[in-house]
Amino acid sequence: METTMAFSPRRILGAAFACALFLLFTASPALAHDSLKSSSPAKDAQVDSVQEIELEYSASVKFPFVVLHDAAGQEIPLGKPRLAGPKVLTDVPQPLAPGSYVIAWRVVSSDGHPIEGEIPFSVKGSASPSVSSSSTGEGPAANTPPQAAESAAAPTAAGSAAAAAERSATSAGVPGWIWGGLAVLVVLGALVLIRTARRGPDREEVDAD
Repeated sequence: METTMAFSPRRILGAAFACALFLLFTASPALAHDSLKSSSPAKDAQVDSVQEIELEYSASVKFPFVVLHDAAGQEIPLGKPRLAGPKVLTDVPQPLAPGSYVIAWRVVSSDGHPIEGEIPFSVKGSASPSVSSSSTGEGPAANTPPQAAESAAAPTAAGSAAAAAERSATSAGVPGWIWGGLAVLVVLGALVLIRTARRGPDREEVDAD
């Protein structure tokens, strides 16, 4: 006599629920990627300076890549990222000027899946003040606007040119054209004297005859 095992709906539902729980708990570790827990500078933080960027993840990561950009999109030189357990550390060799910055990072999660993100922050401070006239020792003239300086320099240059012309006229004493005329008169006078000296003996011989 054969006996047939009957499966009640409750047993079927119970077995299906147990399989679903088993698949859920065994698959969840594989589907859960690592994530960024904290950072220094923190997101949207305002800091005085940054010497090092620190990124901490929920587990150890591999192949870190970190880039820093300023507000204009220009890349700021950084040191080579290094791993320290779940942390990624990157040196900032140069002081950062006041302004907004963005850290862009990319790592490979412990499950082999790449993850990435961005961290905006800003450096506090203002532009360096202009050097005062007292520190330079130049006095009030250092603060004179360029147009005012040019206006003040124009009369000075004109006065210098006039003084130079006056000194030249004083040193000359007599205009050049007068000296030229006198030279011509001297030459003409010499020619007349030479001709007169030559004609004198001829006339004396004629008178003697």
